[in-house]
Amino acid sequence: MRLDRDFYERTDVVAIARELLGMVVHTRIGGSHVAAAITETEAYAGVNDRASHAFNGRRTARNECLYARGGTAYVYICYGIHHLFNIVTHAEGVPHAVLVRGVQVLEGRSAADRRRGRPGAATDGPGTAAQALGIRRTHDGTDLLGDRIWIADEGRIIDPATVRTGPRIGVDYAGPDALLPYRFRIHLP
Repeated sequence: MRLDRDFYERTDVVAIARELLGMVVHTRIGGSHVAAAITETEAYAGVNDRASHAFNGRRTARNECLYARGGTAYVYICYGIHHLFNIVTHAEGVPHAVLVRGVQVLEGRSAADRRRGRPGAATDGPGTAAQALGIRRTHDGTDLLGDRIWIADEGRIIDPATVRTGPRIGVDYAGPDALLPYRFRIHLP
């Protein structure tokens, strides 16, 4: 069952990040359908979170989609090469988002491999996950309730004991906010 707007527009971005584990991202891009279970996420809590692109109310052309209503894709380029896929949460104007840091491809492996450049290539980082899914900066602002990118609850039961929680990666500049336990990951069999 596809996630609906009510799922995305809830106020607790950290809970949403955890709940997205095991959900399945579907993309229909470039004539290919890829489905991948989410295995790692990070929450970003908007204007009060020093690690967020919206910290202190920062609003630019680059991060404008971060302020969209929950259920919108926020895609940006990191280090000039990696396209990173985020899921906007909360109400319009509240810039909360969940970074999809890792996926496990379930369907469309040949398309994912072609995009990654080799068979069986890893999808355990945010750049490689987005690349396998075909998500690029041009998908910034895509409504996740549409037919291009969507997320579904396909009934995977995640044992809470298997969820690993820790600090986010690559946000040392955020001071004490870098240590917040906003990163979640699982290993799927």
